[in-house]
Parts: sequence; structure tokens; C-alpha cells
Amino acid sequence: MFESVNVIGRGRVGTAVAARLEERGLELREDGAELVLLCVPDAAIRDVAGDLAPGPGWIAHVSGGTPLAALDPHQRRFGLHPLQTFTRARGPEQLDGAFAAVTAETAEARERGFLLARLLGLKPFELAAEARPLYHAGAAIASNYLVTLYRVASELFRAAGAPPEALVPLMQRTIENGFELTGPIERGDWETVEAHREAIRATRPELEPLYDVLAEATRA
Repeated sequence: MFESVNVIGRGRVGTAVAARLEERGLELREDGAELVLLCVPDAAIRDVAGDLAPGPGWIAHVSGGTPLAALDPHQRRFGLHPLQTFTRARGPEQLDGAFAAVTAETAEARERGFLLARLLGLKPFELAAEARPLYHAGAAIASNYLVTLYRVASELFRAAGAPPEALVPLMQRTIENGFELTGPIERGDWETVEAHREAIRATRPELEPLYDVLAEATRA
């Protein structure tokens, strides 16, 4: 396993990862580290990797959608994407229990990726290189669009005079219930669905197309 790591990039992910590595007793160093871990924005990975001289050590990135080719010319490489959303307001505990997608080109690289994931407190699974864009799309829908849905629902609540924060326990319980579908579409109550459309059309008409798309996807 690695004993020294150079974490490049101390944004939300890099800060949590570096703190966890320190907790586990690994040495964080800039020169001569056994692993260079790129926690930089996706668009910067290729340039940062290209500026590093290939050496005997390993290099990896934590991007969900960036191909391993972005780490050229380095050959001892892998990708490890923590399937989690991060905030600077919290620490390395954000990693605990989350999953991690590991993409590797050799058995040794896969083993290294799995070991690092477990060291970070993550549950690793192998992800084929060609599947990364589709995987990342699913992750973005689950996380990013949840934020969008909350904001849209909050706008409708405000327009109705209801407190948006009341939505949070509802959303949390939906997750706790294993995403079991309830409500008018599950019941086949299309009169209520149409009443929703009419109310949105009268108050926030720009949101009606979004409601229609979601309703059709939910019905399917």
C-alpha cells in the first residue's frame, strides 16, 4: 500500500481526502511521493498530469467522467471517483460509507485503487473505462438534479405561502423508504395531475414543461 501521497488540489474533495489520509497515518509530501493524487477540476487534469515527470510512482485522479488517457504520459495510473457530494463545511467523515468507482488498466492498478478506496473509508467497485460517461450521468442526475428539484419545489411552496424547509423531511423520508413511489401518479389520479399543471401554468408557467417531463418519466 502507499505510505506517502502528494494530493494536488485542495478543493472540497481534495481537502477531505488529504485530511483522511493524515488520519490514517500517511505522509503527505510534494516530492518523491509514492502516489500523486489529482483532485483538480476535470479540465485541468490533462495539463497538470502532463507537467509532471513520469516516475516510478503511481498517479490517479478522482474525476468521475475523465478518461485515464488524461493522465498521459504516465502508465502506472488509475481513476478513483468517490461517489459522494462534498462541502467545505464538513471534514473527512464525508467519505465514510460512500462508494467509489475504480477504473484501472491492469490488475495491479485495480488492486491499488481498491486499497486506496478502502483506506479512505469508501466501498470500491470496478468501473469499465467506456462506461464512465454513462456512470457519471447517473451520478449527476442523482445529486445535481436533486438540488434542482428542491429549488423548483421550493419556488412553488413560496408561491403557495408554504415554508420550503418543510420539504426536507419529505425528501429524506422518501430516501429512507427506499424510493417507494407514492402520490397521484402512483394512484393513477390524473385529475390531480392536471390540477397541478393548471396551478403551475397560472403561477410559474416556465416550470410546466419540467413538470410534464417528470410526470411522464414517473408514469413510465
